[in-house]
Amino acid sequence: MKYALSIIALLFPTLFLSAADVFVSFTENERTALKLTGTADTIVYDKNDWNGVKIAIGNLKKDLRAVTGSDRAPIIVGTVGRSRIASEYKSISRLLKGKWEQYIITVRNGKLIILGSDKRGTIYGIYELSKQIGVSPWYWMADAPIRHHEELYINKGVFTYGEPKVKYRGIFINDEWPSFGTWCSKQFGGINSKAYSHTFELLLRLKANYFWPAM
Repeated sequence: MKYALSIIALLFPTLFLSAADVFVSFTENERTALKLTGTADTIVYDKNDWNGVKIAIGNLKKDLRAVTGSDRAPIIVGTVGRSRIASEYKSISRLLKGKWEQYIITVRNGKLIILGSDKRGTIYGIYELSKQIGVSPWYWMADAPIRHHEELYINKGVFTYGEPKVKYRGIFINDEWPSFGTWCSKQFGGINSKAYSHTFELLLRLKANYFWPAM
């Protein structure tokens, strides 16, 4: 157990409990638009996209392996204004232009498209897919179990969380010691980049964008 739950969980306001519309199912049904599993396709993205987006894509691959045993999936990811791939989906990109931290997820031509209006918008879209296939944002911090699924399906429709209603959302560490500092020392040898890496990943999986250490 990582035991960060007692340190961090209570610091998050209830706004993070809001959920996007469900677009993933584990059995085929009348709403199915795409089967995400059982394919040789790999996740496609522009190498010039933001580094944070590429880190999230790497985590999505790990999440897919944890759920299905394979990271192969017909997924295309891009950030408007940054990714050449995003510019190929003009109708979606127009809807996102000038928006703050928004994503759109839909199926086009046998591919799952995840486009973001900006860096965090794209990252939030990636992690929304992770959450809906069964990977909790708390999978590491609170040892939230990941359930295995043989098949994943994407529903018909266009899905978006919209722009966040609160512009800045995150956590404030009310004095690093003893709780946060002790936990970091036990887990990572101190308050260092490894500790912050896990903290920032949790924040992004929760659609947060703000971290304020006390010192």
